[in-house]
Amino acid sequence: MTDVVLMSDPRVTSIPVVDCGEPLLDVRLHASLATAPERADAEGAFAWLREGVLARLLEARKLLPDGIGLLMVEGYRPPALQRRYFQEYADELRASHPGWSAEEVHRAASRYVSPPEIAPHSAGAAVDLTLATTADGRELDMGTPMNASPEESDGACYTDAPGIGAQARANRRILADALTAVGMVNYPTEWWHWSYGDRYWALATGQDQALYGPRERTPG
Repeated sequence: MTDVVLMSDPRVTSIPVVDCGEPLLDVRLHASLATAPERADAEGAFAWLREGVLARLLEARKLLPDGIGLLMVEGYRPPALQRRYFQEYADELRASHPGWSAEEVHRAASRYVSPPEIAPHSAGAAVDLTLATTADGRELDMGTPMNASPEESDGACYTDAPGIGAQARANRRILADALTAVGMVNYPTEWWHWSYGDRYWALATGQDQALYGPRERTPG
């Protein structure tokens, strides 16, 4: 499998952020975008996205084949929750690989959970999503469950992983074509993770700076 640039890569972490100040908006106010309950929280933060990201999802939705829609599982993630997710996964890796250095654990953890200081979810810039039928909300075959780790899926969570079925590969391509067309970028270790305006997006698209940085704010 081709090497990928991880979130922890200095080429990503060194990109400056000049936050444009866009508000976080609630995806649930738009009937054409479905949300799933897996990561729902009491405050509904999971359904928030930056205004520019939401606008792009609405455009991508129009590019999908008839009968297929986007199913959003998680958008904004408060920084404290991001720190918890990263630490828990790092602890799992450390326990499984006691000989690894702190740097090796940090790098491996960033395949699956973004380091908190640069996490695009905490900027409202990233969304975890899949495809589902509009008639009954049935999720399409994407080759692995969403949020399957590299260990759990034997690497099949990587967007271009070999060995997944032909239908799953075709469905990943449908998702990728629609989101790429509206300017979003994929984190290639997770077929479901797409972003716009964050540091990773800036590197992938040749921008000098990111538009969105992690924030604690409530929707504006």
